[in-house]
Amino acid sequence: MSPAYILKRIVLVGYTLLVVSLIVFAITQILPADAAVMMLGENATTEALSALRAKMGLDASIWAQYGHWLAGVLRGDFGVSMRTGQPVGPVMIEALGRSLLLALFSIVLMLVLALPLGIIAAVRRGRIADLLVSVISYIGVSLPEFVTATLVVLVLADWLQWLPATGYVPLTENPLQGLRHLVLPVLTISVILIAHVSRMVRSELVDVLHTDYVRAARLKGLPKRTVLYKHALRNALLPTITIVALDVGYLLGGVIVVEEIFALPGIGRQLIVAIQSRDLPSIQAGALIMAATYAIASFLADIAYARLDRRIQYD
Repeated sequence: MSPAYILKRIVLVGYTLLVVSLIVFAITQILPADAAVMMLGENATTEALSALRAKMGLDASIWAQYGHWLAGVLRGDFGVSMRTGQPVGPVMIEALGRSLLLALFSIVLMLVLALPLGIIAAVRRGRIADLLVSVISYIGVSLPEFVTATLVVLVLADWLQWLPATGYVPLTENPLQGLRHLVLPVLTISVILIAHVSRMVRSELVDVLHTDYVRAARLKGLPKRTVLYKHALRNALLPTITIVALDVGYLLGGVIVVEEIFALPGIGRQLIVAIQSRDLPSIQAGALIMAATYAIASFLADIAYARLDRRIQYD
């Protein structure tokens, strides 16, 4: 992978985020909320509202407001929350860290379970194991997050009482309790991910096992494990990387429901609170940070593509 391509992709990521910032800022301007009224209250005088609008630059043109906001974002200043009066950036970054921790555990669990299930289904194509994996995958895909969350809470938290139903404990304060609170949301998210990825691995591996170079490797007398893991699986995983990168976007979007159900203070829950309270700076910061995370994940997926398959060259 050439440095020129990497630089080109970085520029493309920056351009994408610029477009997203325009869209996000435009949408927040359409929302029926007056920042000055939100901060001072509905009983504020006209003079006080006018003074605050002038201080915040709200009396300037839309493009001037956007330029001021974008300049602040480039400096790492996302503004001040209308709801709390605190800087938005540190709060959203901290919330993003919690969401990424949840996503990381979910992706690790997904890879640990989905890859073996997909491999077993492909190797035993048409047999009982393949049928069971297919049934599990279809069930996982068909269950929405709120249904899966209800089921795991009902079984593991209510009936068996093994785990806490809601809440969050930082891992730095109490690692054991922190992990216990993350188990249920991780299981909820992983169900759909495992269903998607296991089917993808199974489908791609079945196709790769019927290619000419795999047949040639078998004819050379190579062990079955070598043919499967060194030759076939490596190429079958390429589309899986794309799915995992896209799932990062799903995690940042779909995790909103999970965080709300399990009362996890991640970026999804922060965004819901911001929307409910018409906290425009928090909405802008949350949406832009989520978009940046997704764009970076897609960029890393391209790099992983080139690392796994040397035939892929980005110029």
